[in-house]
Amino acid sequence: MDRNHIRSVVIKHLGDSVDDLDQDNVDTSLSMKDLGANSLDIVEVVSCSMRELKVKVPRSQLAKLENVDQLVDLLFEVGNEKKAS
Repeated sequence: MDRNHIRSVVIKHLGDSVDDLDQDNVDTSLSMKDLGANSLDIVEVVSCSMRELKVKVPRSQLAKLENVDQLVDLLFEVGNEKKAS
């Protein structure tokens, strides 16, 4: 699973949830809240991204994330662990 693909999936779902988000210029060092997402949007982005990427991340790990980059990193790690097993 490629990190850029994961990033593009997350940004696509973020763009679907957040009005007026410029998907070409998303600063992934920001939190989804900073990018205009509310708590329901965040749940939707994470759920849709995991479904599309066919990975499952425990809620306890998701709660620790502070920005979009950390979400991409976590999905990347979990996806590669799944592939290895």
